[in-house]
Amino acid sequence: MQKIKSLMTRQGLKSPQENIHDLSPVENFRIPGKEELRELREQPTDPQAQQEIINSIEEVYFSSDSFDIVKYELEKLPPVLCLQEMEEYRDKLKQQQAAVSKKIADLILEKQPAYVKELERVTSLQTSLQLAAVICTNGRRHLNIAKEGFTQASLGLLANQRKRQLLIGLLKSLRTIKTLQRTDVRLSEMLEEEDYPGAIQLCLECQKAASTFKHYSCISELNSKLQDTLEQIEEQLDVALSKICKNFDINHYTKVQQAYRLLGKTQTAMDQLHMHFTQAIHNTVFQVVLGYVELCAGNSDTKFQKLQYKDLCTHITSDSYIPCLADLCKALWEVMLSYYRTMEWHEKHDQDEGTSSSSVSDGNSVIGTEETNFDRSYVQKKLEHGLSRIWQDVQLKVKTYLLGTDMSNFKYDDFIFVLDIISRLMQVGEEFCGSKSEVLQESIRKQSVNYFKNYHRTRLEELRMFLENETWELCPVKSSFSILQLHEFKFMEQSRSPSVSPSKQPASAIATTLTLFEQYCNGGNPFEIQVNNKEDETEDVLASNGYESDDQEKSAYQEYDSDSDVPEELKRDYVDEQTGDAPVKSVSRETLRSRKRSDYSLNKVNAPILTNTTLNVIRLVGKYMQMMNILKPIAFDVIHFMSQLFDYYLYAVYTFFGRNDTFETTGLGLSSSRLRTTLNRIQESLIDLEVSVDNTGTLTAAEERKEKVPSPHLSHLVVLTSGNTLYGLAERVVATESLVFLAEQFEFLQSHLDAVMPAAKKPFLQQFYSQTVSTASELRKPIYWIVAAKAIDYEQMLLLMANVKWDVKEIMSQHNIYVDSLLKEFEQFNRRLNEVSKRVRIPLPVSNILWEHCIRLANRTIVEGYANVKKCSNEGRALMQLDFQQFLMKLEKLTDIRPIPDKEFVETYIKAYYLTENDMERWIKEHREYSTKQLTNLVNVCLGSHINKKARQKLLAAIDDIDRPKR
Repeated sequence: MQKIKSLMTRQGLKSPQENIHDLSPVENFRIPGKEELRELREQPTDPQAQQEIINSIEEVYFSSDSFDIVKYELEKLPPVLCLQEMEEYRDKLKQQQAAVSKKIADLILEKQPAYVKELERVTSLQTSLQLAAVICTNGRRHLNIAKEGFTQASLGLLANQRKRQLLIGLLKSLRTIKTLQRTDVRLSEMLEEEDYPGAIQLCLECQKAASTFKHYSCISELNSKLQDTLEQIEEQLDVALSKICKNFDINHYTKVQQAYRLLGKTQTAMDQLHMHFTQAIHNTVFQVVLGYVELCAGNSDTKFQKLQYKDLCTHITSDSYIPCLADLCKALWEVMLSYYRTMEWHEKHDQDEGTSSSSVSDGNSVIGTEETNFDRSYVQKKLEHGLSRIWQDVQLKVKTYLLGTDMSNFKYDDFIFVLDIISRLMQVGEEFCGSKSEVLQESIRKQSVNYFKNYHRTRLEELRMFLENETWELCPVKSSFSILQLHEFKFMEQSRSPSVSPSKQPASAIATTLTLFEQYCNGGNPFEIQVNNKEDETEDVLASNGYESDDQEKSAYQEYDSDSDVPEELKRDYVDEQTGDAPVKSVSRETLRSRKRSDYSLNKVNAPILTNTTLNVIRLVGKYMQMMNILKPIAFDVIHFMSQLFDYYLYAVYTFFGRNDTFETTGLGLSSSRLRTTLNRIQESLIDLEVSVDNTGTLTAAEERKEKVPSPHLSHLVVLTSGNTLYGLAERVVATESLVFLAEQFEFLQSHLDAVMPAAKKPFLQQFYSQTVSTASELRKPIYWIVAAKAIDYEQMLLLMANVKWDVKEIMSQHNIYVDSLLKEFEQFNRRLNEVSKRVRIPLPVSNILWEHCIRLANRTIVEGYANVKKCSNEGRALMQLDFQQFLMKLEKLTDIRPIPDKEFVETYIKAYYLTENDMERWIKEHREYSTKQLTNLVNVCLGSHINKKARQKLLAAIDDIDRPKR
């Protein structure tokens, strides 16, 4: 086949397919000519046969335009060519070609009218297109004319105007962006000015503006910068909020709250505020204590800064303890005051908001009002809860400080000052949140009880030393002396309602109603260390030589006449009704001469009788009450120790001047059962009677002995055996009357003690006053009885009475000599009493008791002398009455005591001599005040006169029956 194709190529022949491709499109589809059509018509026109020929054409001829017919036919040739077969096959192909051509020609002839018609339409369309081209050309020409004459001139102006408006908007935006870029400078200025609400408002507005221009690329960076600035403002706002904790400023806090409200973080601000207050308390106390520790250490060692607060408190020295505590409380006060003012601000702010919200009731603001009310309620609850939380932190910090130092060696005034500060702090706590400060009370109570036990033990030892060295000399004080004048009792004047001038009274009344927070809200500090006025501390309560003035003293000695029953006010020429004090030279001669003789006072003003030891005890009582007043939980312990001071003083006075085993043998009832019970109780509970310490004793016994004090001993300088001084009467008066004065002061303080005493312990206080304090005046009888027993020589009188003959037969008109001797003894007693009164004023009750004792002892001595009579007649009994009446008549001129003590005791005994047997038996049973000896002698003397032996035996038996129970 290749050979055939190459042959055809050399002869210039082409394949039918290639011939077709070489034809132009027109030639390809040309209309057959008439000859061709005729030939075609001449061919058989059997459609069926023609269709069969067409159907016999192989399918491959219809496959695609790219089909190579020549190649296909050449490939079909057999290997051995047969001319005849090839011719036959060629004729077949020609028939097929002719059939196809004829079919095409038929179709062309069939579609020719439509072709002609379509050709005409094409021609018409071509004409229309040419016309349209002319119209378009004319239109373009006219548009060019319009463009040049109208569009470029008028519409150009509109375009430029639109462009101008866009540029103006852009310029405005650029200026806004420029302003936003410079906002950070203004924000910094506002923060320096602490205008936090304005800064936040500006920042929020800038963020809102930035969101409007977010389509600019530079704004994204600015937006992040504004967010950072807002966070920075919040940080500075938090710092500003922390400053409120130490120094509250209304304007500053108002700005901070407005700022947080703009941020919508009111609740967060309150949480942060409480955290700052807690931190402020910790930092404040740490810095205060650290400052004192470093100051005391004297070097710049930084090791203290690394210590915990609890360990730091242990490095405080005793010298710096009180100043540090005061500064600590002052600093904590500032924190609590700031919290108080914060709450006050919120209360006022809530009221103002409530008023404004009630006046404006817009429906659109209902939701906002609900949110505001919720925030307000949250803030209120948070603040109320924070009160107890902050006070608890304060208590714990102060407790740690208190327990960090051993205060057992503190001076009393220092310890009282510590208690005063803590008491003031507890008052602050009660006003701050209504707390009873249990933490502080318990911590200070333990230290106070331990300190006070040691302190009281030392004071009791000092009191014993004072008593043993006391010479019982009068300590001269002014007549206007009051314990309230002593520095130790100044606290009572503050608690009482003092009488002040009308101009000052309203201020003081207002001051008492204000709380500490109200008093110091605008300045000052309740914990400022106030230095007391030295004049108040050292107030002059002592008189010059026991007199109000030198002129008074001189006048008293020159014009003394032993009259003392006139009230002191009447002795004065002029009395200041406001002060009650008499001016100088106020004692007149007439007044002095008109005084009675029963009060041996030397015309001194009635100043209290007391000693230095008494003053010391009173001062101790004042100190004890200071501690009790400051720390009421230990009130019972303090009052118990106070009672021991009085007990020991009473026991010492009794031991020194009143102890005498012959008291009860007199039958005078000098010491009551209550006094004896009190003295026994004091001796058992307070007095250590053991001389040496028993090391083998139990620990309990040792502890009990530790609570006791050895019995005091009278100073050897005090002489009680001299008759010239009436056996130490001056010392006895000073001692006894100072005890009575001390008891009066305890009576004066009873209401104050009762007010602070716990209810469960009040029976102890009542028993102390009823069983001990009230017995002080009862010591007068046994003490002055010793003087009365020795001042008169009763034994000499008995001897003189024994020498008298009582069985006389005649009625005598002259009394016996023993009466004159006894009266001389009384006159000498009176003179000695006058001498003693020059040293010490003898109060009327004392002189009365002395005279009563002496008269009572004299009368009983007279009865005893009459009971020693062996024989006595009726005339002798009359002589006894004469002697006794003479004694009474003279005695009444020496003393003002009425009636004469035991007058009936003597007269009844004398008259009993005249009784019959039956009357005497009844008389013996009724009068048991007489001794068995006296009754027996009475019966024996009557024997023979009007009583026989049988009656005598009967009467003696009756006496024996009376005496048997006594045995």
